[in-house]
Amino acid sequence: MAFFFFLFLLTLLSPSSSSNDLNSLTYIVHVDHEAKPSIFPTHRHWYTSSLTSTPSSIIHTYDTVFHGFSARLTAKEATQLLDHPHVISIIPEQVRHLHTTRSPEFLGLRSTDKAGLLEESDFGSDLVIGVIDTGIWPERPSFDDRGLGPVPTKWKGQCVASQHFPATACNRKLVGAKFFCGGYEATNGKMNETTEFRSPRDSDGHGTHTASISAGRYVFPASTLGYARGVASGMAPKARLAAYKVCWNSGCYDSDILAAFDAAVSDGVDVVSLSVGGVVVPYYLDAIAIGAFGAIDRGIFVSASAGNGGPGELTVTNVAPWMTTVGAGTIDRDFPANVKLGNGKAIPGVSVYGGPGLDPDKMYPLVYGGSLLGGDGYSSSLCIEGSLDPSLVKGKIVLCDRGINSRATKGEIVRKNGGLGMIIANGVFDGEGLVADCHVLPATSIGASGGDEIRRYISESSKQPTATIVFKGTRLGIRPAPVVASFSSRGPNPETPEILKPDVIAPGLNILAAWPDKVGPSGVPSDNRRTEFNILSGTSMACPHVSGLAALLKAAHPDWSPAAIRSALMTTAYTVDNRDEQMLDESTGNTSSVMDYGSGHVHPTKAMDPGLVYDITSYDYINFLCNSNYTGTNIVTITRRKADCDGARRAGHVGNLNYPSFSVVFQQYGESKMSTHFIRTVTNVGDSDSVYEVKIRPPRGTTVTVKPEKLSFRRVGQKLSFVVRVKTTEVKLSAGATSVETGHIVWSDGKRNVTSPLVVTLQQPL
Repeated sequence: MAFFFFLFLLTLLSPSSSSNDLNSLTYIVHVDHEAKPSIFPTHRHWYTSSLTSTPSSIIHTYDTVFHGFSARLTAKEATQLLDHPHVISIIPEQVRHLHTTRSPEFLGLRSTDKAGLLEESDFGSDLVIGVIDTGIWPERPSFDDRGLGPVPTKWKGQCVASQHFPATACNRKLVGAKFFCGGYEATNGKMNETTEFRSPRDSDGHGTHTASISAGRYVFPASTLGYARGVASGMAPKARLAAYKVCWNSGCYDSDILAAFDAAVSDGVDVVSLSVGGVVVPYYLDAIAIGAFGAIDRGIFVSASAGNGGPGELTVTNVAPWMTTVGAGTIDRDFPANVKLGNGKAIPGVSVYGGPGLDPDKMYPLVYGGSLLGGDGYSSSLCIEGSLDPSLVKGKIVLCDRGINSRATKGEIVRKNGGLGMIIANGVFDGEGLVADCHVLPATSIGASGGDEIRRYISESSKQPTATIVFKGTRLGIRPAPVVASFSSRGPNPETPEILKPDVIAPGLNILAAWPDKVGPSGVPSDNRRTEFNILSGTSMACPHVSGLAALLKAAHPDWSPAAIRSALMTTAYTVDNRDEQMLDESTGNTSSVMDYGSGHVHPTKAMDPGLVYDITSYDYINFLCNSNYTGTNIVTITRRKADCDGARRAGHVGNLNYPSFSVVFQQYGESKMSTHFIRTVTNVGDSDSVYEVKIRPPRGTTVTVKPEKLSFRRVGQKLSFVVRVKTTEVKLSAGATSVETGHIVWSDGKRNVTSPLVVTLQQPL
């Protein structure tokens, strides 16, 4: 039968097929790994041996985290292929996008601390962090290998020599570099090698930045255009790096991402860092979730960015429970650049503009793009290309609304049209969250309320309105901090609301890290400025903080699983700021919630000694998928294992995955009283002969009990279980409405607090 499958495959992908016509798309094909005919020496031969006349049909083959291949197929061909018994599933490709110093010190990681996580882990020197991103600029001092020992003997990766990237670009710090562009080129045609490199070299900057956040060496002095001067370092300064380039000018393609996961796991990475995301789909259709499962199944920690869709609800991405999902918070540093209006009022703003400034003692004519004659109003309000009239902009400061095109691009358009400066105003959805940018002209970003005030001033002025921008450099010791960044994507988890996401937040606003040559700090093509470091914001920047911390924890505790490392980060996270008050939400200035930050902001030094951990095995995740009502085929697609779901469904429900947080959703179908239970097992990683007692803060309107109330451990490594019961009563809600209440459960031995959030959601059906 296997040989006939091979003949079928050849027929499907032969030159007579139409897989290369305009109607074809990229699909990822999961094949039964054991069905290969013995006449073929490898699976690659099985898939490709007779496809030499159509080499572009098959894009990648996979044999580590996934078994199968990716190819360009028409919908008809994909349907025919799916009908064959040896094809388990076919996944349509998604295009993903990037989720685009002082933070180690803010997190409590200091190189002079002889008793902290850095010292205990030897700065992560024997571990390899695989960064799946836009590549790397290897010559930056952040990737210097001075003082590092030999490459770990377990490492099997390599440095792929290619355009502008010799094999000598790698060293004892950057131990591997590969690129994957088959999926990108299958969709878009041959890349334009005048604008991007067919190599692991970074032509965007994002990958260089994230790599240095996770594991950059200590570099002094470091700054961007004079801002954030000081020492720059990554979380795990001695950890090794491997760069897997999958993101190109038009995005990051699933077939390439899966190939990078396949390579990273085969090469021997210890941590995968992925600051890329897309639309949330069921896990069996999510190439990132599938690749991540293959990684954690081999003991590899996977950290992924939560997305930049905040502050709206249900915007979090990368939500599979085997990935650690990271949102973004602020640090105690900012870059004030305030607007001074002709009426004497001052509007707070931020910027890292480093060129010739405006005269703070001189006032300049001020106009709003949306009120300029000659445009369509909407386009000109956003300062989109071709929307501004140079005769109305020249010599003026222009107020532009945020949205559609990038903030830096707006500045370039204003400059091209003769503007002297720019103010970017948030919309209502963005709220008061501010991001500092390296603009190409004097410019600043202000909140939604400040934008309203400036528009009001312009419309009500009886004479020419005026303004200037006052740049105040770098300011440290900001309070409050951390604050949940406005852009950070929020819960609830759109795929599995019983699993709270994001898991944690980490520094992600205005982060200083390495930057490549040949890319201006603004990212605008005409920006010819060059800098070794740049300041960026996004959950893309938060994710590698956690990747580096995971490497440090893995180095300090080699026997910890990926789930144990995540548990340590979650149960020791904090939710108060540097004023000892509840963390705020940047977008509103109000108190933030678990839907914004998950378990809280990471606390590395406490994570090193969490006391107890909630561990999870691959089989636990399979039971979770069973209880999620996934079919056997769905589960095999994700896990490469057949599952017996009968036992799993008898034993519990989705919320019984041994997760370090608790979340339940009650549908109000007319029952006045509702209840559920959670079963959890904790492993003692603290002291032998230790006793933990439970403290409960129940969500409002609920009754919560935990049995037993005391856990007595005799030895390290011992596991004990407990049951949490939650009871609540119906509340009055309109159709489709939701009520969310939060509390927490804490296990304490007197010196350690193992904290888990508890979320109870009531939904009124439509």
